Amino acid sequence: MDIDVLRQAAALADERQPFAVATVVWRRAPSSSHVGSKALIHPDGSADGWLGGACAEPTVVRAALAAMADGIPRLLFLGRDDELDRRAENGRVTVPMACDSEGAVEVYLEPVLPVPQLIAIGRTPAVFTISSAAVALGWDVIVIDDGGHPDDHPHPDQVRTRLDLDDLGIGAATAVVVATQGHYDDLALEAALGTAAGYIGLVASQKRAASVLELLRGRGVDDVSLRRIAAPAGLDLGSVDNAEIGIAVLAELVGRRAAGRLGVTVARPPAEPGAVDPVCGMVVDPATSRYRSTRDGTDVYFCAPGCKAAFDAGAPAR
Repeated sequence: MDIDVLRQAAALADERQPFAVATVVWRRAPSSSHVGSKALIHPDGSADGWLGGACAEPTVVRAALAAMADGIPRLLFLGRDDELDRRAENGRVTVPMACDSEGAVEVYLEPVLPVPQLIAIGRTPAVFTISSAAVALGWDVIVIDDGGHPDDHPHPDQVRTRLDLDDLGIGAATAVVVATQGHYDDLALEAALGTAAGYIGLVASQKRAASVLELLRGRGVDDVSLRRIAAPAGLDLGSVDNAEIGIAVLAELVGRRAAGRLGVTVARPPAEPGAVDPVCGMVVDPATSRYRSTRDGTDVYFCAPGCKAAFDAGAPAR
């Protein structure tokens, strides 16, 4: 068991960082992988741990990024061409093993993504409503009531009494909702703009929202930053009371999440022209590939010497 990999996974989860766990669940010699070997793949395509040889690693990384993008685990089989059809069952993803090897491997890919996080700032009926509803949805919830008391809130264990966002693991899956009723909206928004929150909203009327934004602009906050603020926050449900505004805000957040606008951003390596191995179809980085040929005046890159040899011998491109 890869204890170090598991420790790193636990630390990343605590920090609300997205990743995927790749675990070798079956192998056929002479594959360089071993059953139980694990690796962590990060959204930028980097990896920690053992994934296998030159053919396996880029394929596992690419499939792991796809798993993080859609949140769906998958079982990946890498083997000979003549094995793929009978292995492609029950959703298994199959990829030809292009290396000069009779080995094969199956890797289980499990995306670990942070649940949505709500940070509600203020002590108002809207804050009470939205935080309680978000808890019911299973979201991570923090209420910041600067100067208040935790026992004043429905979920006192989730209340902080100081406006400090530094250690909350705020990222693309975080929504910061400011609803202080004018007490310190401007300060809370400035703090939120200093984070990587995927959503920043201000609960206010149209008139007061415009006034707060103009105040921030006067302090030197640029228009790009101001456009990050949804003001007023929430769906327009007409004339509703303060508590119902909390539901309108949560409805907006649920819609954003369903549309992929409140969650993890996965940087898929681009399949640029000349960066795809024409024999096995794997993505190859031209800057690091050790194997290259030229056909019809175009440079072609390969993941391994077996693919280059097959291509040079006249193998058709995929």
